[in-house]
Amino acid sequence: MSAGFRDASRTRKGRVLLASLCLLSSLALAQPAPLSTRLEDIRELGRFVPPKALTALAEIEAEARASSARERAEFLELLSHAYRGVGDNPRSLALAEELLALGRERQDNLIIARGLLSKAYVTFSMSDLPQSHQLAWEGERVANLTDDMPTRIRGVIASGQSFAEEGNFPPALKKLQAAVQLARDYGKPVQIVMALNALASLYGQMKEYDKGFEALAEAYEYAEKTNSPGRMSSLKDTEYGLSIATNQPQRGLRALLAGLEYEKQIGADAMIAGSLVNLSDSYLKQHDYPRTVDYANQAMAAARLLKDESTEATARLNMGQALLGMGKLAEGKRSFELGLAWYEKANDKPEMQEVLMEYGSALERAGDMAGAVKAYHRERAISNELFEDRRQKATLELQEKYESEKRQGQIEVLKRDIVNRNLQQRVWWLLAVVFAMAAVIVGFLYRKVRHANDQLKVKNLELKQQSSRDPLTGLYNRRHFQEFMRTHVQAEKRGAGTSGEEIVGALFLLDIDHFKHVNDTYGHAGGDAVLRMIADSLREILRETDMIVRWGGEEFLAFLPAIPRSGVEEIARRLLSGISNTVVQYQDVEISVDVSIGFAPFPLVPLDRELPWERSVNLVDMALYLAKAHGRNRAYGVRGFNNFQNTSMEAIEQDLELAWRAGFVDMSIVLSQGTTHPDGAPFEQRSIA
Repeated sequence: MSAGFRDASRTRKGRVLLASLCLLSSLALAQPAPLSTRLEDIRELGRFVPPKALTALAEIEAEARASSARERAEFLELLSHAYRGVGDNPRSLALAEELLALGRERQDNLIIARGLLSKAYVTFSMSDLPQSHQLAWEGERVANLTDDMPTRIRGVIASGQSFAEEGNFPPALKKLQAAVQLARDYGKPVQIVMALNALASLYGQMKEYDKGFEALAEAYEYAEKTNSPGRMSSLKDTEYGLSIATNQPQRGLRALLAGLEYEKQIGADAMIAGSLVNLSDSYLKQHDYPRTVDYANQAMAAARLLKDESTEATARLNMGQALLGMGKLAEGKRSFELGLAWYEKANDKPEMQEVLMEYGSALERAGDMAGAVKAYHRERAISNELFEDRRQKATLELQEKYESEKRQGQIEVLKRDIVNRNLQQRVWWLLAVVFAMAAVIVGFLYRKVRHANDQLKVKNLELKQQSSRDPLTGLYNRRHFQEFMRTHVQAEKRGAGTSGEEIVGALFLLDIDHFKHVNDTYGHAGGDAVLRMIADSLREILRETDMIVRWGGEEFLAFLPAIPRSGVEEIARRLLSGISNTVVQYQDVEISVDVSIGFAPFPLVPLDRELPWERSVNLVDMALYLAKAHGRNRAYGVRGFNNFQNTSMEAIEQDLELAWRAGFVDMSIVLSQGTTHPDGAPFEQRSIA
């Protein structure tokens, strides 16, 4: 695993000018420079070597707190950044709050802006992105009310990066281009390097790599003028990310090694640990496993000294993959599990999902199919959980919107009722004269109320429809299927067909192969286009009476209520070939994907006792991951059970492949046309008892 495009202005892992270090070490031998000068030197020091900045700040704390409001504010800002740089986020946040309170007390926009930006940085480090983004945008707004160019430039950069973190690239690009122009107008090389580095990283996120390298080249020119190894190292870090993204591993490796030398010059221990991790990742991508292990060990040693659990965990993951690649299965799994434990403790589910996919692929390459299936199951559980969280959020938003519309409708009805009562009073007063006119008015109002009630019924029906459908694909969602199965009477549609063949139901669970690659290559919009294509293909291949469900992120489930038992494998074959032969047009590019499938007739009946639908779906899910582990683009089906009296459903569910190999489960394999069976024999269908 690699750090990817690291955020130079946010992830202050310790970078500094040699000139600052020399000046600070000479202060004890000469007359002290003005406090403002010393604070500016410490600002560069804290940006790259936070522990040394803390020491320097401690020496001047009494003087700074007794100084002017602006100098005290500068001190609080630097102290907050330094504590954040060493991982003490609570203390960093408290100092940012103190800084913000000082600015509001003095009604000083410059101090307020610095307080808002400091708080934005630390809330980002605490993974509270929504609050961090709001603070950054407000910090930029207030900074623009001042004439302090360094703060204004930092504010615009933080604002642009906040948009980028939300995936909203157009305003992010506009902001960072504006930051570069502001920095050029200001004319100081340090600010120009900061802005160009942030812009180059954004171009990398946007996959406009040529522009990223162009911005980086200009940044290098200005970085030479700063005489700052820290600035050069940060640019080398960005060059590494761009190089890896453009498949230039050797260029990326050279950038990492050069950056590491700059970091060693200034003793930036946190940066050194990060570079060592990236070096292990770089050699891992080149399948140079011995060097991967060497640099991973160095990274772990450096991380332990810093008490940096995140870096240590990432190094363990890289080492685990390298050991698996070297055939050291037990040792590799142990290292990977130790690294994974930190991600589980941190509860970073999106990152855990990516880590587990890497783990499953590494185990698959190492020949541990059972371990790969377990890793994929863990990844799928997290994927489904994330999908369910997003679905619940969307449902809550829809419910809130509906309740708001309902309340507005009730207000309108109440207003009409008030008008109606007033009219009725007037009717009573004028009844003798205008009875006919009053009847017309009352009738009109009555029709209006009926119309409002009819609209409310329609809204209720719309909400019910929306709550049972996936908004992206229009397919049924998981909750609707669960409610349907709880009330479904299995025996209603079972029996023999006109040909005398047994009629059964069937469950098919499909998962898109290498869907992460689609998202990484074409973005989430491209991934959404593929999901809609799959949904359309399923509607075309299956019947209107079949229930098709968006089961999870890239998983689909189909429930066929009545088909001949002999036709189950044929349906699987049609699904495999039908989807693989379909392409989706996206931004002048044709995208095609394959799927892996698990399937079974329904109900499954071991020893004349029907399995509940939940356990049937679980078995189909296990069959799906056998298809994943044995090569993808194929379907594995559970047809029935043998010698069930000698086993149990719990044992089968513990390890489906083992039960299959032992002869307790009758399975069939359906391959897509042209796919080769693991034993080397190409064929369409195969049954193994």
